[in-house]
Amino acid sequence: MRTTTGRRTTRPAVAGTALLAGLALALAGCSGGDADEGDDGGSAFTTREVTDGTTTFTVVENPGDGPTLSYSPDSGVELLTEEVDGVEYAFKDMNGSGDLDVWEDWREDPRTRAAALAEELTTEQIAGLMLFSSHERSPADGLTDAQREYLSESHLRNVLNAGPNDVDANVTWSNAMQAYVESLASADEPYVPVNFSSDPRTAAQLGGAYNADGADISRWPEHLGLAATFDPATVDDFATMVSAEYRALGITTALSPQIDLATDPRWLRVNGTFGENVALNTELAAGYVAGFQSSPGTDGWGAESVNAMIKHWAGDGPGEGGREGHTNAGKYGVYPGGAFDDHAAAFLASLDSAATMTAYSIALDGDGEPLFVDRRGSAYDTGRMALLRDDHGYDGVVVTDWGVTGNMAWGAEDLTEAERHFAILRTGHDMFGGNNDAGPVLEAYDLWQAAHEAGEVGVDADTRFRQTGTRVLTMLFQPGLYEDPYLDLDASREVVASRDKVTAGYQAQLDSVVLLKNDGGTVAQADAGDWADATAYVPRTSNTGFASVWGEAEYTEGPSLDVESVEQVVAEVVTDEAETDADGVVTAYTAPDLSDVDVVLVGMSSPDNGNNFSSAGRDADADEWYPLSLQYRPYTADGEHVREVSISGDLLDDGTRENRSYRGNTSRIANEADLDAFERAVAAVEASGRDIPVIVVLKADNPTVPAEFEPRADAVVVGFGTSDQALTEVALGLHEPRGRLPIAFPASMAAVEAQLEDVPEDTEPYVDAAGNAYAFGFGLGWSGPLD
Repeated sequence: MRTTTGRRTTRPAVAGTALLAGLALALAGCSGGDADEGDDGGSAFTTREVTDGTTTFTVVENPGDGPTLSYSPDSGVELLTEEVDGVEYAFKDMNGSGDLDVWEDWREDPRTRAAALAEELTTEQIAGLMLFSSHERSPADGLTDAQREYLSESHLRNVLNAGPNDVDANVTWSNAMQAYVESLASADEPYVPVNFSSDPRTAAQLGGAYNADGADISRWPEHLGLAATFDPATVDDFATMVSAEYRALGITTALSPQIDLATDPRWLRVNGTFGENVALNTELAAGYVAGFQSSPGTDGWGAESVNAMIKHWAGDGPGEGGREGHTNAGKYGVYPGGAFDDHAAAFLASLDSAATMTAYSIALDGDGEPLFVDRRGSAYDTGRMALLRDDHGYDGVVVTDWGVTGNMAWGAEDLTEAERHFAILRTGHDMFGGNNDAGPVLEAYDLWQAAHEAGEVGVDADTRFRQTGTRVLTMLFQPGLYEDPYLDLDASREVVASRDKVTAGYQAQLDSVVLLKNDGGTVAQADAGDWADATAYVPRTSNTGFASVWGEAEYTEGPSLDVESVEQVVAEVVTDEAETDADGVVTAYTAPDLSDVDVVLVGMSSPDNGNNFSSAGRDADADEWYPLSLQYRPYTADGEHVREVSISGDLLDDGTRENRSYRGNTSRIANEADLDAFERAVAAVEASGRDIPVIVVLKADNPTVPAEFEPRADAVVVGFGTSDQALTEVALGLHEPRGRLPIAFPASMAAVEAQLEDVPEDTEPYVDAAGNAYAFGFGLGWSGPLD
């Protein structure tokens, strides 16, 4: 029974919560002003109104270690207050009950709160929690009708932010969406905030909306570049700083780290990994997870913490021939060396991650048979999932990669969409990547219940759904979304791309650059003034591109390094003159006069075989398979180690297996012009009669066969997702190289064919004229090999 006095309500202690026993609770209307402070200035919570120009919300500052709360004044949320030892704390009454429920009590641990709330959600709400949205690429558009529809109709709450890093756009979009879902809450359908997620968005040189050069967020090396530092402290700094930026953009779940072991150097996703060494991969992955899931000044979760999602269980690196699992061309991963345990190692050392994303590929042994139970992608593979859930006791959220219930349902193509969802739930998954519609999930609920009643599954559908509900809600409670879902725009502006973070990211870029060759001390210590009057020649190059599921091939052309970045160091940059045809395609280049040139910087990228969505390795029109290559000039796969019959292949109706061998066929490389640029530069230097150093500046997504350019280069520097400016500064001696190779550079394509797709560190490395082997861990400083 309650007794009302003015706008406050006193009531008995909340049963079942030890800390509340014998204490008075008060209910304060959400329209009230600041609570009174005690004599010490900090014995009571305070409230204030905040706006981002579009959404207005109330911010509640609790005293001491109490969390910040925020809510929309139009939401119906009210405050419950409690006095403990003379200190008054606030809690959000999010269901209007007037009681402090377990899930509303921020002193309870996230799992306890999640389990309590999961019992109150409707089946439709839990089905919505199982959805992870398709890519949302334009926060600047604000809250759209399509988003309102999936938030209200499908109860979706996990949104993939794939848009740019514009702080104002992200903050206003996030706040608008949080206010909208808060308005949807009712006594029948309890409140669930939005959990925004993101793929990595801080790489200095990847291209695209949120991974491009710019000052919109701190810029760091790619994962492979972080590994090249060989420094766990750098990864710790990265994780701590970037997680704070994510939170300031409204992002509470990182779809990272990608900890697939890069055991095949041709694989199209090597750049997103920590390389090929098991120990380094394991250590850096654990540090990454720990850094994202903690906050400075706390012993765990806090206001700057972000859920980490390790991916892609149990390792998606050993695609046959390096082909990638996003398309049918690469849907098989092969383990001819029996090294599955190496691929699982980093995952098993990071099982404190909030979530795990599974792989696309079907795992086969060296004889082409299923590695575990099913000839299906890992989302459908009961063996790989049992290893994670049962053998290793992982009870975090497990998410499919995007599209595996649609056109990337490898091995489950014969199932209906609802049957695919049901099959995935049976393996122990919780969420479906790239699905905005709860309809198939609810159909899977019915399929589960029918299977339970038939004795095929041990628990009923309601129990199974609430199990997932608890896991997913834990991911929302851990970073404090239920307490403080809104963003203060001014505070976010101060955090994102702050000077300390930008400086640390650029230092990491510098430290990640690897010096592979330094003939005659070409790369030597220098001061900025040493290059103040210098002229650099940067040749031009082009890339023909590849058609993909996103559209036709796109031709690009220009200087091989960003001229503005190089001009941060030298006085002038000269480049080639180009002749073009009617379509703007370059038909001929003429090198400039090198009379006043002091250094030649040749930008090169790894040989470009295509991207994840270009079906690289398969020419459907010609009905042939072709090799992925790590050299620029055409490579015909006719050596002794090229398989006559592939390990992988679809099972055919006549009982035979498709042969995906590329033996006798030739590679397709889109940027062969990079090698042309290098040769044109070398020829121009020779024609000048001057001794001008030629430095190759390699922007590496994959290892490269150096034999095509190393003998005629004076120096070779390599960056993994670093900016052109950082590469230039290292190449011209303004920063001593400290990076080491996180993956070997092969001696030849014959060496690539001889290595096994799943075995780490088994590629014969290239050896240069100085006798240096470009193996894992190799790198030079100014005075010689790094210790």
